[in-house]
Amino acid sequence: MSEQWWQEVAAPINAAVQQQARLRQTRLTKPQGALGQLERVAIQLAGLQGDPAPQLQRVWISVFAADHGVAVEGVSTVPQAVTGQMLRNFANGGAAISVMARELGATLDLRDLGLAVPIEPLPGVHHLNLAPGSANLLHEPALTPQLCEQALLAGRQAVLDAVGQGAQLFIAGEMGIGNTTPACAMASLLLERPVVELVGPGTGLNADGLRHKTAVIEAALGLHRPHCAGPLDILRRLGGLEIAAITGAYLAAAQQGLPMLVDGFICSTAALCAVRLNPSCQDWMLFGHRSAEPGHAAVLAGLAGAPLLDVGMRLGEGTGAAAAVPLLRMACALHNGMATFAEAAVAADPTAC
Repeated sequence: MSEQWWQEVAAPINAAVQQQARLRQTRLTKPQGALGQLERVAIQLAGLQGDPAPQLQRVWISVFAADHGVAVEGVSTVPQAVTGQMLRNFANGGAAISVMARELGATLDLRDLGLAVPIEPLPGVHHLNLAPGSANLLHEPALTPQLCEQALLAGRQAVLDAVGQGAQLFIAGEMGIGNTTPACAMASLLLERPVVELVGPGTGLNADGLRHKTAVIEAALGLHRPHCAGPLDILRRLGGLEIAAITGAYLAAAQQGLPMLVDGFICSTAALCAVRLNPSCQDWMLFGHRSAEPGHAAVLAGLAGAPLLDVGMRLGEGTGAAAAVPLLRMACALHNGMATFAEAAVAADPTAC
């Protein structure tokens, strides 16, 4: 493995299979384009899977949990101890993503990268304990170079585990109190957009809290901007353990040829960072939903991402992406199961519909 493994080119897309799927869509018993994004994602998945009949039975969801030093600045309404409490809830099956994973028959993979308030070992959880969360980005870089590399590799390992289990789709989720703050800071530099255009309430800040959060992020950018020569610097100085892990997971998924379904604001910011680190990974991304968090629309635009759902969700955990899985499965079923005009003996020219 090279020192900068994340720069290795993504797996090639099977253009011949993708064209075969595109041609099939023109022959199905419907007007061309009548199923909108369901047609486009079926064609995309066919090329990514190298299979003219794409399938999504085996879905893998990795939730990465970590704390953020900047939380002590009052950028969230929720105490840091909740990160660990929610991780326990995930493991016990009581969280939203736990319910959704069960409903989808998906593998729920939980990875604890580092909590500010330690918890007991939980069954089924990978406790990596890289650090007790990130440092306070208002005063110093969030991650050391070593921690950033370890977190990137932790994300890569989750993908390797998914591939080893035959996963057909990878979803990353996150849990970390205060993590909309580093995500907003990263997005501001990656997109070269003012903080005020991207910042949002997170767990429910009021107007005064939002102004304070904006001021904290702007002050942090003042400290770090002169030292950010590229996306890796932005990730290390302004991100966090779980954001770095998700970035690493997205890079590895593309390299391993595993399609990924990107979740909301924090995950999409990690996706944007991944694309800036290695543009070849972008073709392997699908986008689950448009979050109600204000900055998400700008990040999606930066990724040219077309989300499948827009239902006002802003929970995180990977839930927005998970909610879109039934739609992707339906897209595959329609693509594979609909009759062509010839098979149905329908006298119609599909090109004229």
